[in-house]
Amino acid sequence: MVRVPKMIPVSDLREDVAGVLRRVQESRELLVITQRGRAAAVVLSVREYERGEYERQVLRALARGEQEIAAGAGYALGSVFEEADALLNADEQ
Repeated sequence: MVRVPKMIPVSDLREDVAGVLRRVQESRELLVITQRGRAAAVVLSVREYERGEYERQVLRALARGEQEIAAGAGYALGSVFEEADALLNADEQ
């Protein structure tokens, strides 16, 4: 199920920046800031931003691996597992 992000006008953000930031951090969801009725920016907690960046890194590594396999290149399975473990352990720290 696709979640529709919460949206608030920039005027509400100006009136209560601290409250908006607290809600974003607590909800772990992004918040779309609108200006003149149109999406202008996205606010996201640092934790969620970092999680998203980590997920993108993993997806890039998988895509790179698929390209290497298709090209007949690749790595030993053990080294792939070592790299995956290192990425997973880095996320936990």
